[in-house]
Amino acid sequence: MNNDLKKKLNSDTDGLLTYEYIANHMGSCDDDMSDLADNIIRVDLTGQITVSAALYLHATGPEKYKEIIDRLIAASLVKDREHKYIADLLSGIWGEDYKSHVEELKKSSDNFRRIYKRVYSNDII
Repeated sequence: MNNDLKKKLNSDTDGLLTYEYIANHMGSCDDDMSDLADNIIRVDLTGQITVSAALYLHATGPEKYKEIIDRLIAASLVKDREHKYIADLLSGIWGEDYKSHVEELKKSSDNFRRIYKRVYSNDII
């Protein structure tokens, strides 16, 4: 990441500027993707942009960006304390039919298990 980009992203207050940079430079910013994700995680206080970035990267390259997506999801669990945004990850990452595979997904993905537990806390005994 060059110094001009670092300066620009240092002025990002909520992650939206970084998210827009990713969207506008997809494919040409892959070498900086880890740093860009770190910037979103650093400045997004609510988890909204963190969730959106995870969903966007999953839609554009789920295997290519797997490690970054996992980091964004884990960070969104910390940031979205009111569970406003993390519920979107369930269908967005694990598919519209995730409810028919809950037990399997809980065993295979710690992030899924943690999100499911928070979103459906009233259903868990």
